[in-house]
Amino acid sequence: MNYVSIIDETLRKTFEPVFLEVVDESELHRGHIGFKDGTQTHFKVVIRAKIFEKMSRVSRERAIHKALGSSMMKNIHALSIKFQ
Repeated sequence: MNYVSIIDETLRKTFEPVFLEVVDESELHRGHIGFKDGTQTHFKVVIRAKIFEKMSRVSRERAIHKALGSSMMKNIHALSIKFQ
């Protein structure tokens, strides 16, 4: 399963961002807790969307987690979110 594509598609549909970058950083965490060889577990999301302009950082992060859903979040060990 390609989580980068799923995350990208989900966030694009939900937030209509003007900028979105989803990066699989799993290999950078080799040897760390949560790393599973051959799987995608660590991601970085950089996003800019009009909907986030009036939201607090916590509200933005909650919205992203909600959009991805609990089943997806169970498979992600680490999700770094940066807002532009």
